[in-house]
Amino acid sequence: MENLINLEKKINSELTTKINSSRVKHNQIYLSIDSNDIIDVILFMKTNENTKFRQLIDITAVDFPEKEQRFRIVYLLLSHEFNTRVLIEFDISEGEKVPSLTKIFPSANWMEREVFDMYGIDFKDHPDLRRILTDYGFEGYPLRKDFPITGHNEVRYSEESKKVIYEPVKLEQNYRNFDYESPWEGTKYIKNQTKE
Repeated sequence: MENLINLEKKINSELTTKINSSRVKHNQIYLSIDSNDIIDVILFMKTNENTKFRQLIDITAVDFPEKEQRFRIVYLLLSHEFNTRVLIEFDISEGEKVPSLTKIFPSANWMEREVFDMYGIDFKDHPDLRRILTDYGFEGYPLRKDFPITGHNEVRYSEESKKVIYEPVKLEQNYRNFDYESPWEGTKYIKNQTKE
């Protein structure tokens, strides 16, 4: 734990103007920055001799639809040499573009495409930003909290057409009358039927 606190202090002393806040929690360093500083912070974390975070583990997002800055982008880096992880995060508004890390970490290509596909977050200067997990004609972004649980379309195989077809979701449910009496006592209409 002492090593992590020292590393956090070194990062803060080197990146004084770029770090909004930092803390050590769960044996990881958490850094909060501004979105326009991501390239500088990532380059420092990867190339500096004191840090050596040379592997990008993941890029993801969190949706807070009630906030003005709706999305939190989260980067997780690993230093094999120091056996340490750092989590870098910042908030952005809907429609705001995030700088791509594909020139620093080529593996960011797929991760950024996944975030784009699931949340609709656009990455500036990405070489091939298109959907990766959903279908070509898919509507919406499935991991946004305002996305309907059932989706907009359903996919099924049609025996008549002999192909896969897309249809709008239909959630028809007949009105049901529930009797909330104890099942051990039985419902009145069943009792009445047995007496006849």
